[in-house]
This record gives sequence, structure tokens and C-alpha cells, in this order.
Amino acid sequence: MKKTTLLILLFTAYSVIAQDKFFTNTGTINFEASVPFFEEVKAVNRQVAIVLEPKTSTFICTVIVKDFRFKLDLMQEHFNENYLESHRYPKAVFKGKIQKFDLKDVTEIEKEYQIKGKLILHGKTREVIVNALIKKLGDGIQIISDFPILVTDFNIEIPNRIADKISQTANTELIGVVRSGDSMYLTLK
Repeated sequence: MKKTTLLILLFTAYSVIAQDKFFTNTGTINFEASVPFFEEVKAVNRQVAIVLEPKTSTFICTVIVKDFRFKLDLMQEHFNENYLESHRYPKAVFKGKIQKFDLKDVTEIEKEYQIKGKLILHGKTREVIVNALIKKLGDGIQIISDFPILVTDFNIEIPNRIADKISQTANTELIGVVRSGDSMYLTLK
């Protein structure tokens, strides 16, 4: 009887903790580094983990680099092997605080926030500030953020022979709907 009671209490505590966080494993990052008159350099990753902790205004986004999908297989291969070296640096992580965020203020009307944090990419960490549009969407919270990534900030080397064909700034868009739930701990591992 004591074991059963203990298990129920642990499960209840776990459920309460999980409800304090919102998450998804199906966020999307669109990435583009195209320049006019050359082949489109564009990719998408639909397996992005996003966690929002409203009590602390913490926002965490984790992406597996090799999960970006390009139109051309060769472009995807070069992206992973030569530029982002996904075998050495398999993940990119952004962790920050949403400025002036209060869950009570989130409604169906989109509101703009700033997120200040650190972006870890290609083995380098940079302080960044990104804008995000946040609103309530059904039983979740939608987050949309556009932010540029300057390749030189992360020591991503582009060979001279193709430097004119790829933008030095990768325009990145994050889209995700986070929901409360108890399987979020799988997201962070």
C-alpha cells in the first residue's frame, strides 16, 4: 500500500512539473542562404525540439543539424560534411529568456517579444537577440521567430570558388506550437 501511494504521489508531482513546461518535437526551421542568379540554397528541418518554461521565461530550441533537408542531395552532403561538419557538431542549440514574458498575457492576438540568449552552432557560442511573435493557438502556444545567422560568427568556411554563390548570412525562420504535456523529458535527452 505504501509503495502504491508513493508511486501515485511521484506520478502526480511529475505531472504537475510537466504542466509547467510547454514543448514540441515537431517545430520547423527554414534556412536560406541563396543569392540572386545562382542555385537556391534552401533547407528545412521539421524535427526541431522547442521547450518553453513560462515561470522562468526560458526558451530552448534544439536541432539536429543532419536533419536539414535540401532539394539537392549533393547540397545536403556539402552542408553536413564541409560547412557545418555535423559529424563533429551534431546539434545546434539556442537557449534564452523571453523579455517581459507573462503567460497570462498570451492571447489569440500575436504579440512581439525579444528573446536574449546564446546560440551554439558549429562549436561556437554567440550572444544573440531575436524577435519572436507569440500567440495562443488552440491548446498550445505558437512561436515564430526570424533571425539572421552570419556564417563568419560561427567559423563556417565557404571555399572561395563558391563564395559568390552562397550568402554570408543565413536567414533562418523558426516555427513551432508548444503544448503542455508529460513526455517533454524525452525532448531534452
